[in-house]
Amino acid sequence: MDRREFLNSAVAGAGLALLPAAVPPAAISAGGKLHVALIGHGRQGDVLFYAMRNIPGLHFQAVCDIWDYNRNRGTGQVYALQRHKPNSYADIDEMLATEKGLDAAIIATPDFWHAPHTVKCLEAGLHVYCEKAMSNTLDGARAMVRAADASGKLCQIGYQRRSNPRYRYTLEQLLNGKRIFGQIVNVRGQWHRSLVSSQEFQCKPSLAIKPDILNQHGYRDMQQFMNWRLYRDLSGGLVIDLGCHQIDAFNWFLGVAPKSVCGFGGNDYFKQREQFDNIMAVFEYDTPQGTLRASEQVMTASPGTGGYYESFMGTEGTINLSEQPAYTSISGYGSTLANCRTWNEAVRRGFLKDKDPPRTINGQVIESSPSRPLRDYELPGDLNKPPHQPHLENFFAALRGEATLNCDARRAFASEAPMHWVNPSARSRQAIDFTKEHLGL
Repeated sequence: MDRREFLNSAVAGAGLALLPAAVPPAAISAGGKLHVALIGHGRQGDVLFYAMRNIPGLHFQAVCDIWDYNRNRGTGQVYALQRHKPNSYADIDEMLATEKGLDAAIIATPDFWHAPHTVKCLEAGLHVYCEKAMSNTLDGARAMVRAADASGKLCQIGYQRRSNPRYRYTLEQLLNGKRIFGQIVNVRGQWHRSLVSSQEFQCKPSLAIKPDILNQHGYRDMQQFMNWRLYRDLSGGLVIDLGCHQIDAFNWFLGVAPKSVCGFGGNDYFKQREQFDNIMAVFEYDTPQGTLRASEQVMTASPGTGGYYESFMGTEGTINLSEQPAYTSISGYGSTLANCRTWNEAVRRGFLKDKDPPRTINGQVIESSPSRPLRDYELPGDLNKPPHQPHLENFFAALRGEATLNCDARRAFASEAPMHWVNPSARSRQAIDFTKEHLGL
């Protein structure tokens, strides 16, 4: 099979998973539009909406947000897209009691509202796409799985790498298919956020939400509403907010859950914040190929952006993989003639692009490993898509009975549960060996 055949057949299929995929329901709204409610229309709600603009067959029927600034902006965006003003709500219970004919809800509220909002929507008979992480607490995540099971509705969690063609191609074809990297012996990830991007958000006093509404929804004041990620009772901190993407990729690519974690964190720059301003976690895995460790580091006081990616180091090559092509790189080791031929064949068949082509004489490749012990490659350029769009496409295709979810709630829980023990490990300065009580439903 060459690369084109693979892209036509395998990228859209089910990949390596920790648990079986949810079975899709009978097709709904066959031949017609899917009626969608947008719940939470802040910064992440904007990101998801703009990704959905490119997906045909959607009708945005309602917008719900407690802040009239977000709600009005979302309503205006929907009107500009479909020339039809959606119904607008400040209260999710009112929306669910009033709206008729909804098929799905897109939930992009703060993490501590993910579980309550998801459970409400599932119980109301809606399919749900909920942003990652599932919840700021393990119990909240458990409640989402149980509600999805009880309702029989689909619930996709927004670990969007699971549908990203760059990730699926790398996993299914390069790591598992051709095994071009050899045995994976080390994994690491990083998310370095610049100091400028880590400052607290501010709001004009004239736009502030009334105090009684803020208190009703769990916020002390407008500052906490704008910066909920900084508070322990509202978020899971950096490892859940940012590092969860990398850790989910670890678990997905390795195909097993970790057996232990050791966390380290501190407030070394933003000393007054409740959550750590930097954190590192080391997970240990027993894989079919052997034991290995995976480290994840998240920083919020980087002098530059530093970038975000996951690195999978094998005995025959290493890939730094990211949603952003600029942070993706591949190195192949030419330590043996056989290795050189393997990588050259992958380039010839279009699975990789060689950034440093070998020298040739009379059209013949010179495979001289001593002079070329390390070569750089890149993924084919047609594997690029907006980060969130493929995952949303997978969700709506599953609603129509055309696909299975790439990251249903049960599968997401199996991957996310270990992450919730990083902060306790870092605060206690003790490693945690996982048991069923730590990771089970």
